[in-house]
Parts: sequence; structure tokens; C-alpha cells
Amino acid sequence: MQRIAARQTSWEFRKFRGLRRLYSPAKNTGACLAGNDAGIIPDMPPFDYTPPRYTGPDADEIMRKRREFLSPSMFCFYKKPVNIVHGRMQYLFDDNGRRYLDAFGGIATVNCGHCHPDVVKAIVDQTKSLQHSTILYLNHAIADFAEALASKLPGDLKVVFFTNSGTEANELAMMMARLYTDCHDIISLRNAYHGNASGTMAATAQCSWKFNVVQSGVHHALNPDPYRGLFGADGEKYAHDVQDLIQFGTSGHVAAFISEAIQGVGGIIELAPGYLPAVYNSIRKAGGLCIADEVQSGFARSGSHFWGFEAHGVVPDIVTMAKGIGNGIPLGAVVTTPKVAEVLTRRCYFNTFGGNPVSTAAGHAVLKVIEREKLQENAHVVGSYLKERLNDLKSKHEIIGDVRGRGLMLGVELVTDRHLKTPAKVEILQVMEQMKDMGLLVGKGGFYGNVFRITPPLCFSKEDADFLVDVMDYAMTKL
Repeated sequence: MQRIAARQTSWEFRKFRGLRRLYSPAKNTGACLAGNDAGIIPDMPPFDYTPPRYTGPDADEIMRKRREFLSPSMFCFYKKPVNIVHGRMQYLFDDNGRRYLDAFGGIATVNCGHCHPDVVKAIVDQTKSLQHSTILYLNHAIADFAEALASKLPGDLKVVFFTNSGTEANELAMMMARLYTDCHDIISLRNAYHGNASGTMAATAQCSWKFNVVQSGVHHALNPDPYRGLFGADGEKYAHDVQDLIQFGTSGHVAAFISEAIQGVGGIIELAPGYLPAVYNSIRKAGGLCIADEVQSGFARSGSHFWGFEAHGVVPDIVTMAKGIGNGIPLGAVVTTPKVAEVLTRRCYFNTFGGNPVSTAAGHAVLKVIEREKLQENAHVVGSYLKERLNDLKSKHEIIGDVRGRGLMLGVELVTDRHLKTPAKVEILQVMEQMKDMGLLVGKGGFYGNVFRITPPLCFSKEDADFLVDVMDYAMTKL
């Protein structure tokens, strides 16, 4: 009965809203850090919810099946992988009912929070009504969501193509740019990640994510990385390299430039100020289109803006998105202008599951939740507070070389030498393990694998931020 009551309580929306603690009082930073100096393990913020009892297979049995039946390319975090079986808002639960603070958000995907009741309801209701048909018939779900999504974008960006993932979205965007310009050359950035299909793998520029297969027509410019880059935070100097690529690496005409505003897989690198306006100008002079990859930074995650590119004062010709668009539902989209969209009428373009009614109902619910619960504002307020606390931690621990990002898309780069910026590849694994043992889950990325990727659900509170920093502080003190 206790479990049933807890389950019922969790679905009561009024109760649920009361638990969110959107703007909780900040703890005293000095006191928190001093407490960790004293060897006190931080307490996780209270959360009035009890998950249902898990009766499925244990971690060892699941791992055995993974090894036997799933791709050997799949890997897990942690020496002893966690068996996550339940989620509620910014928290996850393992098979023993232990609660974890999720500061990774399914890789910047669960923007509204795990199992948000409104998103779940939209999915269930639509599934009961119509799970799938085809876009060859009419259905209001896809049209309603397309209209709502277009309203969130600037200028003439109002034609939507739905896909199932970010890779699909970027593949489609690149193809459309090539068709529109009648040109093959595309410029991407070093350290970028845009997907793992043939075209997007070409645009990706990290050897860890590139197989030795034919990848043509993409040139990679210097990455405008304020921390490790050649010109520091001088965006305009990096932009000269794009102009050089156009003049010396192409016919003088290009199809497109594609970039993330904040590189996610690359280690939460926010492009240097002034870079995108200068590059967009050069690309358009060369007849190309500008593609903004918002797969990770979109849907209010950056806090200051709904889309990452908006922080740079530019308007792209094509915007791609996925992850946060569906709060975990397989869904992606390409949004462009009517003029560019027209190129796909030259032949038949079709996507069986793109625009599926269940997926688009979920996406529409996500937009409503973000707006009604002011999650963009929360991402800005809590994200700014968390970044400030992480910078305080940097002052204490020499191993932290850089704290960067915006909103609730933050990176903490670990180095063994601040002057040489030597990647702390071993130490980050040690810290990560200790944080997991204390109930904190974070991501890891960057070219050297030495950057903590902090991309939690946007309902993250200041109390959660305090717990994250205190746990990180405690773990680093134990190195």
C-alpha cells in the first residue's frame, strides 16, 4: 500500500510542482567547502518519492546478455555499471532503490525531467488513440507540433521536416544544402560531432568517432576554442581560417557551414565570441548556407536563449535538433525556410517514422512544459549559480583547468598541469567513480576524455547544484 500511495502521489501534478524547488535558497559556499575539508560526505537533497519495487534481472544478468546479444562497440561508465530501472524528474533509481542525482540527463536529452507527468500523459493518450499510421494521411499531432516548433524560431525558419535522431537531421540538412547550392563542399569544425552516418561522420572531426570509410566533401576549420585554441577567445582570428579554406580548399563556392554553438561531445566548448557572425558572412558570400546544429544546446538548455546560436547574434538558414525535443522519445527535426525546403520536391523524400503521432505529441508536450514551468529561466538562474560555484571550486583544486558553458550545459576540464593543460585522463575516472558512490551521475567527454559534461534535466535546483559541487569537492579532496 505504501508503494501504491507513493506512486499515486507522484502523479498528482500539484504535489509534483511543489517538489521541484525551482529557486531554492543557496547554501553558503564557504561553509560547504569547509565542511568537505572536514571529511563530511554531502547529503543529497530530500525528495518525497519512493520508486516501485524492482523485480527484474540483476546487473550481472543484464551484462551477460549485453555481451552475448548486443554490439561489442557498446560500453558502460564505471567499473561496476549502475543498473538504472526508474526515473523521476532530476533523479534516477537503481535496482536496489538507491537514488542518484542525474547531472547527465541522458546526454542532454531529458530536459523536462524523467517521466514528467505531462509528457508521459501525452504519449499514453496518443498511443491509445493512434500509435502510427503514415504522413500520407492527415493527423493533427504532426501539424500542431510543427506550428508550435516553428513559432520558437526566428525569421523565415518555419518549414519543419521530422526525423528520428540528430544524425538523421544533420544528414538531411547537409543534403538539402548541397541540393540548394548545387555544390558539394561543406565546412565543419575540428573537434565537432554531428553524427555517425556517412555524411555526418565526414562532418565530425574527432578520430575516435570516425571509421576508415569514404567521407568526402567536408573541410575542417580551426576550432574557436577559448581554452585550448590557437587564438584564445578571439573569434574573428579563427574566422580567417574559414575564409582561407574557401579560397584554397574549394572552388570558391561552398554548400554550407555546419557547427554547434556549444560543442557537446567535444567537451562543452562554447565557440569564441565574434566567430559565428564573421563565418556566416564569409559562407554566404561564397554562396553557402549556414546550418546550426542544436541537437544538444537547443530547447532552453543554454538558459540565456532558447537556441544556442541566438547567443551569437546570428540567424542560420537551417536548424537541426533532436535529444531535448522529445525528452527521451526518438525524435529529431530540421527547420528551414520555404525557399530551401523546396529542393526536396525535385524527387520523393519520405521518412516512415518522421512525424510519428506519438513522437510529435511528446514533442509538443515538451514545448508546453518548458514554457509553463519556466525551465529556460531556471536553466539560466541555476546554471549561472552552478557555474559560479564550480569556479569557486576551481580556485581550490589545481586539477580543474577550466569551467565553461552556459545555462545547464557546463563543462569542467581536468588537467594535471594548468600551464601545460595536460589532460587528467586517469584522475577523472577516479573522481567519477567516487561521485557515483556518493549518488551523483555526470557525463564525460572531450577529445581527451578529461571533461565532465554537466547536462542535467532543466528542473535542476540550487540544492541539487550545491550537492553536485560538494560531492565533486569531496571526491577531488580524496585524490
